[in-house]
This record gives sequence, C-alpha cells and structure tokens, in this order.
Amino acid sequence: MSAKHKKRLNAVTSARVSLLDKSTTILEGKNSKMKSTATTNNPEMNNGSLFSILNVVLGLAAMVSISYVNVTYTYQSHENTLWFTNIKEVEREISFRTESGLYYSYYKQLVDSPSLWQGIRDLTEDKLTEHPDIVNILARMNIYQEVILAFIYRNINFQMEPIMFYINFVFYLQGILIVGIYLLTWFLSNSWLAGLLASIFYIFNKNDTNRVSSAIPLRECFSLPFLWVQAAALTIYFKPAVSHLLERLSLTAVAFSTFFFCLFWQFNQFIMMLQAFALFGVWVLGLIPASKIKKVMLCQLCSLLLVCLLQFGNKMILGSLAVSFIMVSLTLLSVFKSPSESGSVFFNLLRVVGLSIISLSLMFLLSSVLKVLFQIDADEHIFTFLSDKFTQRDTKNFDSRIYLCLQIFGFITYDVFERLTENFVLPLYVPTHLILLLILVYTVLHRWRSQVKDNKLIDNKENVSEYYFEKHPDIAFHIVLAVFFGALAIITLRMKYFWTPYVCVFAALGVGNEDFWSFVLRLTKASNKHMGVSQQVTLVRSALLVLTIAVVTGKLLPGVMKELEAKYEFWDPDTVELMEWIVQNTKPTDSFTGSMQLLAGVKLCTLRPITNHPHYEDKYLRQKTKQLYQIYGKQPPEHVHNILKKYNCNYIILEDSICRAPSREGCRTPDIVDIDNGVMPDDYFKIPDLIVSKTPRFCEMVRHQTQEYAKFFKAVFQNKTFRIYKVL
Repeated sequence: MSAKHKKRLNAVTSARVSLLDKSTTILEGKNSKMKSTATTNNPEMNNGSLFSILNVVLGLAAMVSISYVNVTYTYQSHENTLWFTNIKEVEREISFRTESGLYYSYYKQLVDSPSLWQGIRDLTEDKLTEHPDIVNILARMNIYQEVILAFIYRNINFQMEPIMFYINFVFYLQGILIVGIYLLTWFLSNSWLAGLLASIFYIFNKNDTNRVSSAIPLRECFSLPFLWVQAAALTIYFKPAVSHLLERLSLTAVAFSTFFFCLFWQFNQFIMMLQAFALFGVWVLGLIPASKIKKVMLCQLCSLLLVCLLQFGNKMILGSLAVSFIMVSLTLLSVFKSPSESGSVFFNLLRVVGLSIISLSLMFLLSSVLKVLFQIDADEHIFTFLSDKFTQRDTKNFDSRIYLCLQIFGFITYDVFERLTENFVLPLYVPTHLILLLILVYTVLHRWRSQVKDNKLIDNKENVSEYYFEKHPDIAFHIVLAVFFGALAIITLRMKYFWTPYVCVFAALGVGNEDFWSFVLRLTKASNKHMGVSQQVTLVRSALLVLTIAVVTGKLLPGVMKELEAKYEFWDPDTVELMEWIVQNTKPTDSFTGSMQLLAGVKLCTLRPITNHPHYEDKYLRQKTKQLYQIYGKQPPEHVHNILKKYNCNYIILEDSICRAPSREGCRTPDIVDIDNGVMPDDYFKIPDLIVSKTPRFCEMVRHQTQEYAKFFKAVFQNKTFRIYKVL
C-alpha cells in the first residue's frame, strides 16, 4: 500500500472515530437525562438511595461505638491490673518498665521544664541519658510524640495530672487504630458489618494484637494506629473506579499517616521495606499501575527522609534497606513503564523473577555504598543477630546473645496459634487467605495466557471484568503485604502485632466477601423470584456476619467480663524503696550504672544521670554497655573499678535476680558476659574455645565487702532485691 493510500485510510478512520465519539457523547447525554427523570419518578430508586445513606450512617455509628469500646476496655484492663489512679506517682513511674520508662522520662522533663523550648534544648544536649557523654536525644530516639504531648499539655488547661493525660492520649490512639481496621475491612468487603466483626476479633484477641495496657509508652503504641489508617487509605487509593477528588484525598491521608508512623517508631524502615516489597510485587504482576505505585513509594521515601531531617540527619535511615529499595524501585518503575503486554507465561515469569533479583541486588549494593559513604554502623548488630539466628550457631557475640536470649525476638510460639484458634479468628483467616492467594496466582497466570492469541495482542480492557483482582487490586496488595507481615511474625515474635490485625481483617472478609457469596448463589442456583442476585447476596452475607458476631461475642464476652472483675494493685516495695533512697541520699549529679532495664527507671524516677539504657541502636553505646556489664562477669575488683572510673560512675546497682539467676542454657546475663569474655559459664555450656576462669564473679564477691573489694566499693544500701555500692 502506498503512503498516499495510508494517509487517506488514516484520515477516514480518524473521521469515523470522531463521529463515533460524538454519537456516543450525545447518546450518553440522552441516557443521563432519561436516568435522571427515571430516578425522580421511581420511588424504588429513591428508597434505594435512602437505604444507602442510612446504611452509611449506621456503619459510622457502629465504628464510633466499637472504637470507644476498645478505648474503654484498654483503659479498664490497665486500671484493673495496677489500680493506676490510686497508687503513688513513683509507683506509676516504676510501672513503666524498661525502655517504656526511658521514653516517658523525656515527656516528664518537657512538662517540668521552665519552658517547652528550654526542655527541647536540654534534650538536644542531654547529660542524663548516657553519662558522661552529651547526646542529642531527638536525633537518637523517636520521641517527637513526647514533644507533641508536652506541647499540648502545657498549652491546654487539662484538669488532670501529666501522667494521666499521657496514658489517656495513648488509649485514645487505640481508638484510632480500631477506626483504621474497621474502615479497611469495610472498604475491602463493602460491608460495615465485616468492619465491626474485624474490630471485635481484634478486641477479643488483645493478648496477641497489642500490648498497650501493659507497656503504654512503647513506640508501637503511638505508631501502629497510623499504619492501619494508612492501610485503609491505600485501599481507597488502589480501587480502580474512584473519583479524582477521592483519589487525591486518599493519597493525602496516605502521606500524612505514613509520615507519623515513621516519625514515631525506630523500626519504621523495616515496615516500609516490606510495604515497598508488596508495592513492587503488585506492580510487577501487573495488578496496579505504575503511576499509583510510584506516588505511594514517593510518600514512603519523603516520610523517611523528612524523619531523617527531623532527627538531625539520622544516618541509620539514610543507609537503610528501605530507602535503597524504594529508590531502586522508583528507577525500575520509570524504566519499565508497564508490565509486558505480550509474551508467554514463561516470558512473564522470567520477567518477574528477573526484575525481583535486579531490585534486591541493587538494594543491597546501594545500601552498602551509602553506609560506606556516610560511615553508618549503627544497625550492624541487627544483621549480626539475624545471621546468628538463622544459622543457629552458638555465638559468642554479646549483642546477638542479648537478642537471642529474649523470647520476644525468638520465633513465634505455638501458644499464639492456640489462642487465635480458640478465639475463632485463625480458622476463618487461614482458608480465606489461602483461597485469595490461589485466586491471585490463577488470575495472574490466566491474564498472562490471555494476553496473546495467534501472536496478536488482545484488548485486555474487554476482559477486565472476568478477573477478580482486575476489579479488586486493593485486595491483591493487602494479600501480598499480609504474607510479608506473617513471615515477619513467624521469625520474630515481637512483630506479630503487624500480622494479627490482618488475621482479624481477613477472617471478617472471609465471612462477608460479596463476590464469594455471589459465586455460591450462582453455583447453587439458589434464586428468589422477588429478589435480585445482588439483594440476595446482601441478605445472605449480612445474616452470616450478624450470626458470626453473635456467636463470637456470646462465647468470648463472658471471659472478658470475668477478666474485668479481677482487680489487682501495683506492688513493688523494693523498687520503690530503692528510688526513694536514691532521691534522698544522693546528689542530683551522681551517676549510676546497672542493668539497662533498671537504669531506665532510675532516670525516670530520680532524674539522676545513668551510664547506659535499653535503647540499643548506637554502636558506641553497645560497646560501652558491654564494658559496664562486667559488674556481672568474672572480673577482679580493680578491673571493674577502672571501667567505672573511665565513665565517671559514682554508684553501681546490683540485682540478685540477675546475679543469682538460675541457669538458662547460657542466657543469664552473667553467662552472656562470660561467653563474650571467652570464659566458661557456671553451668557448662558447649561453645568451643571457652576457658575456665578462676576469678570469682564480681557481683557475688562484692557483697562480702572483703578488704580486696572494700577498698574500691562501699556498700551504702541493700534490700531483698537491690544492692548499691559507692565507687571510691
């Protein structure tokens, strides 16, 4: 065909398309007018619209109600355990164990400071937390939530004590978390009853879904609510048929919730990395367009970099795998504009595997380069711990053994599955997630096979309605992310709080999934002459959701009511006596050394300088802690004295619960210190190259105050639990 004929043919084709478009526009205009008139004159359609409005109002009312129930339940559980409103201030503060007490101490400093600005300046030049070093706490730790709460408390005249304002704020944040889970399930299932069921599952499984009532100031209690708000917003954003306005609003919600999640917890980088993996996965499978994925990844990257900026250039974030993977992914998404629209199943599978390997390889490469460039070594203990954990070797490394010996950093325990099963949620979750995963695999493979026929491209738009995840890409994203969160929970028990809310969501989705019940009704050919299929589906799933809510509530509510009837009171007289003695008998400038967990409480209750603490994300601090822990090792008194003098320590606090702890297969603190020193622990332990030391254990021998020890250390306080020695 000549060029002239081609031009003429193209012109004719363009004219036909233009005429067709105009005709379509006219017809659409006429149809819209006819629909408008029909709606006005049709009372059934008006009734349907009224029902939709009423349904939304009921759904929102149920959401607010269940959110308030969760806040009240969390508050009451905490109150019944400690009788928090009735105990002394020092007892309240002691109840914030380990790192919780450390975080709360900064809020206390900010509230008690002459001005908020002065309090912030003191935190940037802190002399109490790592004596004798001066550190910038805002750069080292994620404590902007304490700054925000102190600002609110100081500027609004609340008729309550600072500590009560603090814990109540955290409890109300758990109400926001329920809102996030409720909306997420509602958006996924198109039923607010499913959202209510997911929320009920979450509340009844509180032992495995959160630990707010037992550790209020933990970073996760502030950040997790924003993660689930983000999940709900992402669900709206990823839906294929959403208005431009709603898309922009949902993306804005994603941006803000992602930022606050990252700001409030130091583990942000690991969760953002898993989210980025899921985002990359749904893109490379062709389920969500690159344009949407890139915008969400930009929200992640901007949030991490903004947090890095607010933390005075926190280099640990810059060198994180999350930042590297997001940067690599954004590059790949720009180079490979969209998934291949042609090719065999093998070709597409090869493409997915190839892009995944490339992205992961570049992630590790870029992260390594950034770490060398910025001299980042703060997170090396994490990778050492993971290496030792998965190789199952008997490591001598002090930092690794501390993590490996803590149950919360071990693999998930069987009792978690037992409780989730007894509370009905796991039996509903497992088949739902498995079936959805199988449908996802089938959809992707079917889509790849359907793309090419006789080496000619098929218009996929005509087939979109035939494939489940073409209509529900939002569900596809959450399916993939839940797999990553599940894997994280299995390898690290502490991280189960990311996975168990998804268990609740998918369990409710399994009961209230609209497409599933539509398929069942069509398959069984169950029809009603007076009702359409859509109405039957709504009736069936609503009835099943109500029935499930009734059964779950009926079975589990009596146990909750019995739990709320049991009332206890905080009782730790030895620790109270210790803190009161320190306040009354030492100078405000006197510094203390002891276990990391105890020293966090010492700083909070006495405002005395401490040498080390449980926030373990700095290499220098880890090395310093290892030296100071020689107080529990087999060391001569002069060696321990030299270490303490090196760090200008005035007092040491020894705990018999640590010094005389029973053997735990090399997991006692004294054993960890011995093994790191190359010394055989008291209880024989099978690690090669350990020697038997003839030097007695320091923490045990110093109690006798023999001349050899008394010339370096003077006993000044003792009760059934603690001993304090002044460093001479």
